[in-house]
Amino acid sequence: MTLATQSLTGEALKAVLPDLARLRMSVFREWPYLYDGSLDYEEQYLATFAAAPGAVCIVARDGDRIVGASTGSPMKEADAEFQAPFIDAGYDIGEVFYCGESVLLPEYRGSGAGHAFFDGREAHARKLGGFKITTFCRVLRSDFHPLKPTDYRPLDGFWKKRGYRPTELEARYAWKDIDQKGETVKHLQFWIRELE
Repeated sequence: MTLATQSLTGEALKAVLPDLARLRMSVFREWPYLYDGSLDYEEQYLATFAAAPGAVCIVARDGDRIVGASTGSPMKEADAEFQAPFIDAGYDIGEVFYCGESVLLPEYRGSGAGHAFFDGREAHARKLGGFKITTFCRVLRSDFHPLKPTDYRPLDGFWKKRGYRPTELEARYAWKDIDQKGETVKHLQFWIRELE
C-alpha cells in the first residue's frame, strides 16, 4: 500500500484541521494515550497550533481521504509545559524544533507513513533554518496498567533507527483518560536528535 504524503502550512494546514481533529480523537483513544477528547477542545487546540509561525502538518492520504497526519512547530511556539524541560536544562528553545503528534489509522500502519512523517517535519525544520535539534515526546505508562494491550509493541526501535535517543527530559501534561472521570497529569519523555 502506498500513501501519498504532503506537507501543509498556512491556509492549506487550516483546511485540514477538521480531519486532524477526527484522527486525534480516534487514534489517541488507543494505548498509550487513552485520551478521552472533546471536539471543542480539539478545535481550540488545533486553531492555536495552526496559527503558530512555522507550524507544519504532514498529511497521509489514501486517495482523497486523509488517514494520517503529523504536526510540528518551533519549540518556542509550543505549550509552556513542553518548553519548560528544555529551558530548565539550559537549551536555547529557539534552536529546538518540536515534532508534535503523529496519528495514523491502524489499517495503514507499516505502510511507511511513519518515516514520511519524520522526513517531512525534519525537512520543514531545515527549510525554516536555525534549528540544531528536533524532538518529540512519548507518554510514559506503567507496564502493569490494566488497559495496556498484551500485543503492544513500543516504537523505540523505529525511533532509534531515525537517529533519536531518549533523554531524562520530561514534560507534564494533563488530559482525561477514557477510564477516568477527570483530567490527570501525565509524564512524557523527550527523545532528541541533532539536525544536520
